[in-house]
Order: sequence, then C-alpha cells, then structure tokens
Amino acid sequence: MVGGPPCQAYSLVGGARDPQKKENDPRDYLYKQYVKFLAKYQPDIFVFENVPGILNAGGGSYYRGIQDLMREIGYEIKHKTLDASHYGVLQKRKRVILIGWNRELGYEYPRFTQIEQLALVEDIFSDLHPLAPGEQLNEYVKEPTPYLRDTNIRNEEDILTQHLTRMHNESDLEIYNIAIDLWNREKKRLKYTDLPERLRTHNNLKAFLDRFKVVARDLPYSHTVVAHIAKDGHYYIHPDINQSRSISVREAASLQSFPDNFYFEGPRTAVFTQIGNAVPPLMAETIAMEIKKMLIGEVQLSFMV
Repeated sequence: MVGGPPCQAYSLVGGARDPQKKENDPRDYLYKQYVKFLAKYQPDIFVFENVPGILNAGGGSYYRGIQDLMREIGYEIKHKTLDASHYGVLQKRKRVILIGWNRELGYEYPRFTQIEQLALVEDIFSDLHPLAPGEQLNEYVKEPTPYLRDTNIRNEEDILTQHLTRMHNESDLEIYNIAIDLWNREKKRLKYTDLPERLRTHNNLKAFLDRFKVVARDLPYSHTVVAHIAKDGHYYIHPDINQSRSISVREAASLQSFPDNFYFEGPRTAVFTQIGNAVPPLMAETIAMEIKKMLIGEVQLSFMV
C-alpha cells in the first residue's frame, strides 16, 4: 500500500506563515486514517510519504504517534529523507519516505541507487513552444533532448498536453523582468526589498524576501515545486525574458517528471495543486522497483521452502 496524509499540515513554511492554524489543523491527525487502512488490509509492505517537517512537527509528537500506531498493528518501520534530484528528477525536492513491513518478514529498509544526472533544467524547457501569459500551444518546436527521451517524459508518440499559462498583471510582469534579468546577467536572486517602492504591495519586508524566484534553466535542478503554485506563479518564473511569465502547467509537470502525455483533470488551479502535491514519478518508480525486489525475494524464498 502506498500513500500519505496531506503534507501541508507538517510544512515548516506553512507553519511559519500561520502558527495558530498549524496548531489547530485537523489534517495533523489524518495519519490515523492511513493506519486504519493498514489494519484492515494488512499489506506485507507499505510506503508512507511526507515532507521532512513531519519528523519535528509538534515537537516530534506526531511522528512518534505514527510510529506507535503502526507498531501496535504488527509493522516494523524505518524512514529516510530522500531527495528527488538524486533519482533522475530535475528538481531539488526532499521527502521523508517511511517504509513499513510485517515484522515477521524480517525485511530491511531498501537501498536506493542514486542516478548520476548530467542534464540541466533547460533540457525540460527547450522543446516546448514559447508562450505569452494566458496562451496555450500544445506543440513542440524542437527534437527532444536525451534526458526527455531517456526518462520517457517525451515518448515516441509525441503527445503534448496542457502547455498553458496563466495571465499576469503589468506590475507582476515588470517584477518578473527584473528577476529574470538579474538572474541571467548576475546569477543573483531578487530580494523583495530591492524592488522599487512603487512595485511593493506587501508590508512585510523582513520575511519571505525571495517571493519572486526564477526557475534557473542553467542548473541541474530547480527549487521545489509546491502546491502554492496554484495560488500564483511568482515563485516559478520562466527564465526566458522574452516570455516573461510564470511556468506553464506542462513545464511544472515536467519538473516533477510527469510524461508530456499525462493529462490532469480539473481547472488550472486544481491541476497546479495536483502537480505540487505529487511524488515525482521518476522518484516513485525508483522506490517501487526496490519494493518489487523485496516482494519477489519473498516469493522465491517461499518456493525454496
């Protein structure tokens, strides 16, 4: 069984924005529902994914509660914090991967082989049609890079879906241009306090000064794609100043390693939320293959007996 409760309840960023809401968030206890499914179906192995913040949320009480409940119903559990960028994903994304198994099986936590990745974020963007804010063009302009072919993000069918962008107001576009130019020329991130006063709409000049951020195409991975991308695209600005916009639905999905032909249901806001909440498919595949080896080993052992 594979799953995990909503991660926003354990997000360090979310808690910093609204500590009171974090303390009273009913999602904090949805892990109990997950444990109910474990108790009912009794899988040999399960995978439970969440953000690193779950380890220390509530002074560590939430995670201790998770461990206690899972052990009470017969599981041995271990966890590691894995980074998606080590498993073929062009994104820096750390997640806690807790794996549990029926303690009678005597398993150990699997070893995940890291992938040496030579691609850059540009390998994701290069074959997509340039877009203006509010446009959609589901067509390619270049042949796929080796990375896109090797990871099957772009397969031989060449079906591209949901390469569409949101609209932006003139003030945001001006800020985007400043951020893009600063990164492309000097490799510096824009600080909110460096903006002209006429472009500042927030009174908080001490926290979240990196609220406008360019997705750097000349690095081997982007910063983490989170569900907040559904609210605005300020933290995910396209690196091409001639496009001057936030990244498209498809570009966000590609950073998560979804195939180009994977279609997300729902309106654009819901789609961005799905993408931001997802476990990157390439990372999930790595985990699944190791779990498969554990299960196959169990079957082979039963045949020997």
